[in-house]
Amino acid sequence: MVGQVFPSYPVKASILTLVWLLAAPLSAFAQPIAPKKTVPTLSNTPSPAQTSGVSAERVPHPNQDTDYILGGGDGITVTVFQVPEFSGQYLILVDGTISAPLVGRVKLAGLTVSQASQLLSQLYTPYLKRPFVTVNVTTPRPLQIAVAGEVNSPGSYTLTPGGQTPLVTDLIREAGGLTTVADISQVQLRRVVNGKEKTWTLNLWELIQQGNLNQDLTVRDGDVIVVPTKENISEVETRQLSDANFGIRADQELNVAVVGEVYRPGAYKVTPQQVSVAAGSGTTAQSAKRQPPRLSLALQLAGGIKPLADLRQIEVRRFNRNTTQQTIKVDLWNLLATGDITQDIILQEGDTIVVPTASEVAPAESQTLAMASFAPLTIKVNVVGEVLRPGVVDVQPDTPLNQAIMTAGGFDKRRANRSEIVLIRLNPNGTVTKRKIPIDFAAGIAGENNPPLRNNDIVIVNRNGITATTDTLNTVLSPLGTISGFANFVNIFTGNN
Repeated sequence: MVGQVFPSYPVKASILTLVWLLAAPLSAFAQPIAPKKTVPTLSNTPSPAQTSGVSAERVPHPNQDTDYILGGGDGITVTVFQVPEFSGQYLILVDGTISAPLVGRVKLAGLTVSQASQLLSQLYTPYLKRPFVTVNVTTPRPLQIAVAGEVNSPGSYTLTPGGQTPLVTDLIREAGGLTTVADISQVQLRRVVNGKEKTWTLNLWELIQQGNLNQDLTVRDGDVIVVPTKENISEVETRQLSDANFGIRADQELNVAVVGEVYRPGAYKVTPQQVSVAAGSGTTAQSAKRQPPRLSLALQLAGGIKPLADLRQIEVRRFNRNTTQQTIKVDLWNLLATGDITQDIILQEGDTIVVPTASEVAPAESQTLAMASFAPLTIKVNVVGEVLRPGVVDVQPDTPLNQAIMTAGGFDKRRANRSEIVLIRLNPNGTVTKRKIPIDFAAGIAGENNPPLRNNDIVIVNRNGITATTDTLNTVLSPLGTISGFANFVNIFTGNN
C-alpha cells in the first residue's frame, strides 16, 4: 500500500525484468480477457428503424467507443503480468480511485477498461521494464438508469447486475411495462460517450415478431431510455403488446370514467379478468391468464348501454405522457355485427369513455344491442293497474310490451281493460311521453301494438267500463251492499270472468 516498504522489490524487479525480456515476444498474447457478461456492449447491427424511414444512428462496433466505463462501486481485478505482488482485486471508491502498490492512489472512474490498463502500465513504468497490466471488471456497480415516455411508472431506477447485464426490455418491465400508446418501433437509448450524448433507435417489434435480439441492447450506468407516443393506435398491435413479457401489464386495476348512454355513468375501478387458456399442445389441461381491462368490461360496470346508445361513435379519450390527449374512435357495432374483437380496445389508467346518443335505432339493431355482453342483464318496468301481480318487474332488455304484462301475471280478466294500455316513458332529454297502445297478443315484437320496453317504463292497465262503474257505485253506495252482487251478475253475461 502507499508508504509501505518492500525491501525485496529491487532484486525481484531485476530478475523479473530479465524474465520479461525473454518472454516479451509472447506477452502480447497473454493478456486476460474480461468475462463477456461483465462488459456490456452494443450490437454493430444497424437499427431496423433505418429501413423504415426513421432517422437512426448506426450502432457502433463494441470495440470502438462503447467499452464499459468504470465508476465508483465497480469491483475490478488488476493483473500485473508475472508480478503477483502488484496484482489484486480492488473496489473503485466513491471518488473514483483505487490505491495500488507503489503508485498509490489512481483515479480510474470515467475510463474504459482498456484506458485503465494503459494508465496503470504507464504508472508502473518507473518500477518495471515494459510493464503489462490488465484490468477486468469482476463485479459491476449498481446501474442508475432513467426510463421515460410511455411506460406505466417512468422515473429513475437502480439495478444491481447479477449474472447478466440488464437489457432495455428489463428496464421497461421494471418501469411497470408499456402503455397502450407506446411506439416500440422507435425506442431511444441515449448514452454519453466520450463526453457527448449519442442516441440509438431500437425497433422492439423486430424482437417480438422476428426474435431479433440485436434490438434488445444491454444498458449502462447513466443510460436514458425513452419510449415515444404512437399517434395512430392499432388494436392488433396493442393486443400483441399485452402478450409480450415487457408489454402491457394485466395485473393492475384501472380507474376510468364512463359517461353518456349508460345506466350508471361515473368513475369505476376496472379489474383485469382471468381467462382459461390451454396449457400446451397434446394436453387438455388449462391454466388461468389475466387479461388487461377492456372497453366492454367498463360498460358492464356502468350498468350497460341504454337502448339509444350509438355504438358506432364511442370515444375513448386518453392522456399521454407528453400531456396531450388522444381521442380514439371505437365502433362496437362492428364487434357485434362481424365479430371484430379489435374494437373491444384495451383500456389505460385515466381513460374517459363517452357513449353518445343515437338519433334513432332500427328495431333489428335494438334486438342485437339487447343481447350484447355489455348490455344490462335486466331492466326494470313498472306494471300497475289491473294485473294479477302489479309492481316492478325485472325483464331482459328490449322485452316487448306483451311479455312484460305476462310477467306481471297477465290481465285481471274481471277488471282489466284488455283492449288497450297506457305506456309512460321518460325520454333521454328529460321529457315524458304518454301513449295509448291497443293490445294485440298476436303482434310480433317491435310492432306498433307490441313495442320493446326500456328501463323505468311504466305500463298502466286500466279498468274496463263495467268495473269502473261498479267501483264508483260501490264507493258511493257501499252501505247498501247490493251493487257488487249486481255487477257480478252482469259480468256473467258479458264474459268478464
